[in-house]
Amino acid sequence: MPKGTTPNSARSMRPADLERAGVWLAGHGLADVRPTPLLAMRLAARRGTRLAAHVLLAAFIIVAALIHVTHRPDDAAADGSWPYRHWSLLALTAAAAGLVLAQSLLDRWVRRVDRRAGATLPRRAAHPVRLGWRTVLGGPRAAFAVATFAGATALAIAALTMRDSTARYAALVLLIALCGVAVGMVVQLRHILTHPVVADDEVSLTADLIMRVEDAREVAAPTVVWCLPIASVFDTALGWWNAAWLVFVVLGAGTLALITARTAPSGTVARHATSGR
Repeated sequence: MPKGTTPNSARSMRPADLERAGVWLAGHGLADVRPTPLLAMRLAARRGTRLAAHVLLAAFIIVAALIHVTHRPDDAAADGSWPYRHWSLLALTAAAAGLVLAQSLLDRWVRRVDRRAGATLPRRAAHPVRLGWRTVLGGPRAAFAVATFAGATALAIAALTMRDSTARYAALVLLIALCGVAVGMVVQLRHILTHPVVADDEVSLTADLIMRVEDAREVAAPTVVWCLPIASVFDTALGWWNAAWLVFVVLGAGTLALITARTAPSGTVARHATSGR
């Protein structure tokens, strides 16, 4: 495709997508910027990908819950003599691998849309500063995501030391699910940080970074980690484990709300970065 031409997908962009792009620009302090078909195309791809990612995560939680409920030990095995059904844990491991693969394919689709959009630009702009994780995600959110996974893993490992076979099986299900979600998060963040910039001036450069910041914040939100205990933990006989998880989720939600309130909006972060400040 020659430089400076518009791809068919951009030329056939629906007016509703252009209108959404205008609303998106206004919501990020760029109300005086006219939305372009290329920006509308990129935003539409991200909306579709985000919806598909949410469906994938919800399906994974349901699979983990079904595996736990179907194959957990019965009450007669509460003394710890029940043999674990290894194949069910292997099935959950396969589901976790499938989750990571599906998320990678979604990222590849977004990259393909961006590549088509970038091929139409007469020139390419670059960010004045290196887009590391501190710029895109921010230290507090990164530390919170790591602490959330570490805390959830510690609680799951604590249950493995108990004699209650129901709790141990629930802990194994939870650990496998946590590993799958963590790997998927790392893969998605790597894509956000490394995929090429699609911009030809300061305005489109700012919009490009806003999209990265929003994508990174969405991926790093530990919502799935808070949902996973519902699939395995809360039917165990360990009252202390249930109480610990409830405290963990409540404290985590409060911390995330505080971080969100004290963190600059994505538009402000992008404007500071593109100006080199």
